[in-house]
Amino acid sequence: METEFLPPHLRKYVVEQHYEKYTPIDQAVWRYILRQLRAFLGKHAHECYLEGLEKTGIDVERIPKIDEISKKLQAFGWRAYPVSGFIPPAAFMELQSLGVLPIASDMRTLEHLLYTPAPDIVHEAAGHAPILVHPEFAKYLTEYAQVAKKAIISKEDLNLYEAIRELSDIKENPASSAAEIKAAEENLDKVSKSISHVSEATELGRMNWWTAEYGLIGSLSNPKLFGAGLLSSVGEAKWCLDAKVKKIPLSVDCIKQGYDITEPQPQLYVTPDFKTLSRVLEDMAEQMAFRLGGLKGLNKAIEAQSVNTAELNSGIQISGQIIEAITDNKGDIAYLRLQGPTQLCYKDKQLVGHDKSYHAEGFGTPVGHLKALPGKCPSEFTASEWESLGVKQGSSVKLEYTSGVVVTGEVTGLLARDGKTLILTLKNASAKLGDRVLFAPEWGMFDMAVGCSVPSVFGGAADREAYGETDDFVAKRVPAPKYSETELKLQKQYGSLREVREQKLNGPALEEKLSVIIAIHDKEFPQDWLLRLEAIELLNSRAATSALKAKLEKDLQVLSAKDEKTKNLIQDGLALAGTL
Repeated sequence: METEFLPPHLRKYVVEQHYEKYTPIDQAVWRYILRQLRAFLGKHAHECYLEGLEKTGIDVERIPKIDEISKKLQAFGWRAYPVSGFIPPAAFMELQSLGVLPIASDMRTLEHLLYTPAPDIVHEAAGHAPILVHPEFAKYLTEYAQVAKKAIISKEDLNLYEAIRELSDIKENPASSAAEIKAAEENLDKVSKSISHVSEATELGRMNWWTAEYGLIGSLSNPKLFGAGLLSSVGEAKWCLDAKVKKIPLSVDCIKQGYDITEPQPQLYVTPDFKTLSRVLEDMAEQMAFRLGGLKGLNKAIEAQSVNTAELNSGIQISGQIIEAITDNKGDIAYLRLQGPTQLCYKDKQLVGHDKSYHAEGFGTPVGHLKALPGKCPSEFTASEWESLGVKQGSSVKLEYTSGVVVTGEVTGLLARDGKTLILTLKNASAKLGDRVLFAPEWGMFDMAVGCSVPSVFGGAADREAYGETDDFVAKRVPAPKYSETELKLQKQYGSLREVREQKLNGPALEEKLSVIIAIHDKEFPQDWLLRLEAIELLNSRAATSALKAKLEKDLQVLSAKDEKTKNLIQDGLALAGTL
């Protein structure tokens, strides 16, 4: 699959789908789910849903090939790439901002047929892809991703993401023990309870949850479904339309409402149309650090304890962990401090000689106006204005800021771009605010970022590719399942039944083939219901009368007594098969 157009730091998330990995059971699970979804959502989903299934090439009979979906989506300005399970939120959003729908290539197990906490191809392909054919929704999703990739992600968010991923992977792995599942659940609970503040990424996650994942559209009294979480689960789809579920008009206040991914949602939000999604998103963006800048934006970054970027009005971008914004006696920003590897950029490109290895121990810079020329931002100074202040190659200089910060040192260089001064470099330099030492000569060269305000603060490094790996961009893979001898026998049974369906057999010939399969099933797999259901479906459509059909109906009646979940799955399947 061609990934050349992707930035290198995103290519590592793209995997091969390896279509051959899907077992006959996987195909049967897909078929059951898609038949149920089409039957129910044809009446209750947004009108573009069925059209979207057809236009994106998503078929009931087989798990789709993601490269085929991608070819179809290109007609709507999108493409699809396979990924492995959960990928970091920042990477997911950046991919979407580039018009890429990441599709988890994994398939849920029969045990998790109704719902899986892990992303899978049912959720991504059958849930997300069909609605992308609607231009207003596709526009919103792109806009959302552009905003979300600017969101500040906290260290706590990353810890929570890892805990969720670990639990979902363990639950989906048939080889996992009860003890492993319990330990992962306890870890997630512990991490969840340790969250100390709601970050921008969390708020954007909530907006995504209440719109693209669990959104309703239309009137409060008769809404239709468009969220992928609802479009990929018949159980959730039916539940959400119940009167017990409170329907709330969508507004930016949805970012205040948390959610539990393990429980049905007690309330959902209804947008009157897709255009409203974009308006609500804009309301959210106005509250974010990349728009606010200043102390509010910086304090969000400081609280996050993660890699973020402060952009000065000159355009220079300072990327690293921001730990302090020192203010003057008026409350204005006087000095910024960052710890650990720091990168300096302009227009999202790293400046030569200012990578994180050069600024490995952190970074600090004054911000504001100089007393000598208080009416003009230093970034706007002309060459003659800098010279009037004594700033020229090899000269010693003393710069006093209106904030009270005083900088001294020997000038070694000025770096300018597009007529603006970005960096003033001094050696043997010192910087103080009152009695507080901000920079000392023994610390090395002092590269001052030039600017008088901080109009924007945003999540992540400005030049992610050059900055390199950060915690939020770690690529992991869902481990391949290992099947026991019994599981392989069961897969062979489902494979045999699929061959019979594809052979287009009818009447006695069909019943003869199915009888052999069912005889083995009765002996080896008496508790399996899905294969028996598929056999009844074949007999209903291709054999007028059948003693085998009567036997299978009786078998399923017995299996229905196992529990309420199994009973409902069987009854829903029989209803579509024309038996109920």
